Amino acid sequence: MKEKVLVTGASGFIGSFIVEEGLERGYEMWAAVRKSSSRKYLQDEHIHFIELDLSSKDRLMEQLKDLQFDFVVHAAGLTKTTKKEDFFRVNTEGTRHLVEALLEVKMPLKRMVYLSSLSIFGPIHEQQPYEEIRESDKPQPNTAYGESKLAAEAFLDSVGDRLPFVVLRPTGVYGPREKDYFLMAKSIKGHIDFAAGFRQQDITFVYVKDVVAAVFLAFEHGAQGRKYFLSDGEVYQSSTFSKLIQKELGSPWCLRVTSPIWLLRVVTWCGECVGQLTGKISALNNDKYHILKQRNWRCDIEPARRELGFTPVYQLERGVKETMAWYKENGWL
Repeated sequence: MKEKVLVTGASGFIGSFIVEEGLERGYEMWAAVRKSSSRKYLQDEHIHFIELDLSSKDRLMEQLKDLQFDFVVHAAGLTKTTKKEDFFRVNTEGTRHLVEALLEVKMPLKRMVYLSSLSIFGPIHEQQPYEEIRESDKPQPNTAYGESKLAAEAFLDSVGDRLPFVVLRPTGVYGPREKDYFLMAKSIKGHIDFAAGFRQQDITFVYVKDVVAAVFLAFEHGAQGRKYFLSDGEVYQSSTFSKLIQKELGSPWCLRVTSPIWLLRVVTWCGECVGQLTGKISALNNDKYHILKQRNWRCDIEPARRELGFTPVYQLERGVKETMAWYKENGWL
C-alpha cells in the first residue's frame, strides 16, 4: 500500500514541486488547497485534493477526522501582506491549528516536515569576515515574516515528542514558478540591475528541487525536533546572480544601480504607505528593506548533510539556467 502524504500550500511555488516529486517517488499525494487556489501546476490525475481551513482547529478536525496520512508537509504560509498581523494569523496560528488538529484526531504520523526560513535569524554575525549562521545562534528576526515563522517553530517545540516533526530552514529559494527573483530577471531584461548598500553582502541560494529533495530525506532521516538549514553550500555576491541571469538572457546591456541604504529606506517606506492606502502589496515594503539591508546570509548546512544525507545538486549556474529557460518557455520573459 502506498504511503500517504498531505501537502499544505500545495498550489504554491514549493508545494507544487513537492506534490510532483511525491508522485514520481510513488507516494499517494494529497494536495491541501483553498477554494480560491489555482491548480495550474497540479494537473496530474493521480493527485487527491482536499480543502483545509487553517484558520480553525475545529474545522480542521472535521476535515481530517476520517483520513490517515503517513507524512504531512506544512508548506502553506504567507510571505507578503499589507497587514503585519496577517503573518501571525496565517503562519503562526495556522500552524498551531494544524498541529492541534492532528493531535486531537490522533493522526498516526511518521513525520511532519515544517518549512520555515533562514529569515527567522535576522542580521547576526554582520561584522566582517562574516560567520555562518548556526542552529546554536539566537534568532533575532527583523521582519514580521521572520517573527511569525519563529513563533510557529516555538509552538512546535512546545509540543515536543507528542508530534514527530522536523523543521527545514531554507535560505533564498529560487526556480521555475517563483515570482520574487523573477522580478529581478524582468528588471535586468529591462536593462536595470538594482543592488542595495555598498558594504559587502554575502548571499546564499537553494534551488527549489534541492529543497524538495530535503523534504523527502527528512521523512526517513530527520531527527525528532531538529532544525536544518538548506542552501547549495556556496556563498555569492548579488552581482554573480545578476551576471548569470544576463548570460541566460543573451547578455543585454545593463545599468547596475547601487542604492545607499538610506535611500532604500525612503523608497520602501513609500512603498509600504502606498500598499496600506491601496490594499495592494508592494514589492518594496518594510520587510523587503530589512532583507536587502541584511549583509550576512551564510548558513551552516553540515547537519543537513550529515543527518539527512542532503547533497545539493544545483549550483547557482545550473539553477539559473534552468529557471530562465522555464521563464522564457512559459512566456514570463
